[in-house]
Amino acid sequence: MKSIRNHRDHPAGIPLVADDILEFHAARILLLLRCCGSQNRSNGLYRIDGLTKMAKLDFFVRYPEFFAKIADVLGGSKKNVPGIVESAMVRFHYGPWDQRYYHILAYLEGRSLIKVSKDKGFQLELTANGAGIAESLRLNKDYENICTHMKEVKNLLGSKSGSSLKNLIYRTFDEEVGNRELGEVIR
Repeated sequence: MKSIRNHRDHPAGIPLVADDILEFHAARILLLLRCCGSQNRSNGLYRIDGLTKMAKLDFFVRYPEFFAKIADVLGGSKKNVPGIVESAMVRFHYGPWDQRYYHILAYLEGRSLIKVSKDKGFQLELTANGAGIAESLRLNKDYENICTHMKEVKNLLGSKSGSSLKNLIYRTFDEEVGNRELGEVIR
């Protein structure tokens, strides 16, 4: 995965896959913080408490069919299920995970778009700059479907902790996630 700037030497005859572009993932994480995060009362910025929670919410955004099934299990809404896997994740110790998270989070933090604090576990919070970009993405018609889907994910799962989301995933998707080898791609 590289920044779009580093793809300028990419041969024109070979397709460039969005999944290989750092900014593609960074935009999704900014939107995830904005649409699935809770608003900090003191500064009005959005945050998600915990890497596990961020990863599990991201899992349900990226795997809409898993979200549709969990909505059935929990009796929630699933009005806007896009139906395709946006980008793959792997089986990790704590459920679905993207090995690029640390790279993406460092990229966002290095550009002052998020603040990561480790006082009480990981807290990921948009900065004022990050909030501005996330808001412009949220209002862009091209991101309308994913934002609607993220709101549904937040409404159904946003109040749960990261570990309760992890346990719910392992309980509900034992065959699809729990029985896979560590590092194996989740389909």
